[in-house]
Amino acid sequence: MSVLSRLLGRAGDGAALVVEPMRRRDLAAIQVIEQVAYPKPWSITVFQSEIEMARRGERAYLVARRDGELVGYAGLMFVVGDAHVTNIASAPAHHRNGVATRLLAELAWEAIARGCQAMTLEVRVSNVGAQALYRKFGFAPVGIRQKYYENIEDAIVMWCHDIAEPAYRDRLADLCPEAARG
Repeated sequence: MSVLSRLLGRAGDGAALVVEPMRRRDLAAIQVIEQVAYPKPWSITVFQSEIEMARRGERAYLVARRDGELVGYAGLMFVVGDAHVTNIASAPAHHRNGVATRLLAELAWEAIARGCQAMTLEVRVSNVGAQALYRKFGFAPVGIRQKYYENIEDAIVMWCHDIAEPAYRDRLADLCPEAARG
């Protein structure tokens, strides 16, 4: 990858993005992204626990690869008919080239497949890029969790309802055709 590609954040734009379940062998690469993405990153132990819960059907965790390189990951927790996005992150060199969009679409399809009616998440007040992505997916702000992040920064609580409806499935297919399901 060229220096210019890295600076522009367009690493591997043309290469196909492959999304698959997260595995323990992915954790070292995930930690590299996690350290950059979050001021208080999850430990490998936390991710191992989440993977175990995914094996029991309580969670879903995915990774995205481009040209074999792990470039993003995301997770979903299932709670009484709803799904909660636990995390979503992409490597800085792969920001703004579809990684988070694809991962969020895959999570939404998984929530639908599991019979969820709505999805929720928290997002930093300062993360306007993520907020814009979530709005494209139909998430709307419904509240604030004060000092949610590191006991310093507020979180916006966002919900997306009626995800099982045909109109939402159409929206997902339009946003991310490569993730679309029948």
